Amino acid sequence: MPILLARFVRAVRARVRGWRAALAVGLFVFATSWVAMWLAEPVSNPITEPQNFWWWFLVTGSTVGYGDYFPETGAGHLVGAYVVVGGIAALTILFTELANHIQSVKGKRMKGAVDLDIEDHIVILGYTAGRTERIVGELLSEDRTRDLVLCAWDDLAEHPMPELEHVLFVRGDLTAEGVLRRACVHRARTVVIDARDDNEALTLSVAVDHLQPRVHMVVALRDMNRAEHLRYVSARIQCVQWHMPNLVTEEALDPGLTQVYAELMSNVRGSNTYSLRLPSALAGEEFGVCQERFGRVFGATVIAVRQDDAMTVSPAWDAPLREDTVLYYLADERIDARRLLSAR
Repeated sequence: MPILLARFVRAVRARVRGWRAALAVGLFVFATSWVAMWLAEPVSNPITEPQNFWWWFLVTGSTVGYGDYFPETGAGHLVGAYVVVGGIAALTILFTELANHIQSVKGKRMKGAVDLDIEDHIVILGYTAGRTERIVGELLSEDRTRDLVLCAWDDLAEHPMPELEHVLFVRGDLTAEGVLRRACVHRARTVVIDARDDNEALTLSVAVDHLQPRVHMVVALRDMNRAEHLRYVSARIQCVQWHMPNLVTEEALDPGLTQVYAELMSNVRGSNTYSLRLPSALAGEEFGVCQERFGRVFGATVIAVRQDDAMTVSPAWDAPLREDTVLYYLADERIDARRLLSAR
């Protein structure tokens, strides 16, 4: 019987793969051992009864052996040994196939060949050694459990950051809809396009917009004049200077932040940034009192102060303002010291 079992196992492994091979071996051993045990054991032994034999087969084949049921005859002992050998063979096949499957999945993940199933994540399209690692680190700085998908062209053979659990990897033609769907771009919260050149960035933005028009898209450009071309794709695209990767991450985490910076740097709506040396009569009052006065009376906002040659952006509300402090503020027009004193 062991010889028959060995031949059967070889035949099954040659024709059947995965857990089905273990199942086929287990069912074969179960059926043949039941018949053999029924022939070997006396009628008085309850081991051959259907409600008992499956239990005995399970604990014996797994080499646990509770001893509640056992064969009484020599032939029955041989059947028990056959069940042990068959159980070990089935378990060996099962664990081998399981290990192969895990190794295969790991290999596919490393090579970026898996189909992901996530949503509300960040996708980065494009990879530049060193630069992309910095961007990923900044994106994960606030939340290390944030799901992030790195998508690269085929010239990157394997996952460049496998040690980061929540950074997944997809590889292929980044303009292909199938590759973008494998990265779940259609279910992403933000897509960062960090392409090899501005022409490629435009191409990728078209592909992403076609798949998910509502996604928050951040595009890094070397020539910011190309932003006009991206506006033809979608007015929702936020363009960021390629040479400032920190702005890429800030816009990805806080949508619209680059527009705020653009407004601060422009004078389109009449608002501008000014400075004012604090009058000596106001020295000693808290920053919050000064901020409230600027907002209530002048509709202005103090954004930073300089004291003792040290610049502080957004000081603490209770920070005292010393004499000769310089205030930097946003306002529609310049505010002189006399008007500030009269507003007390």
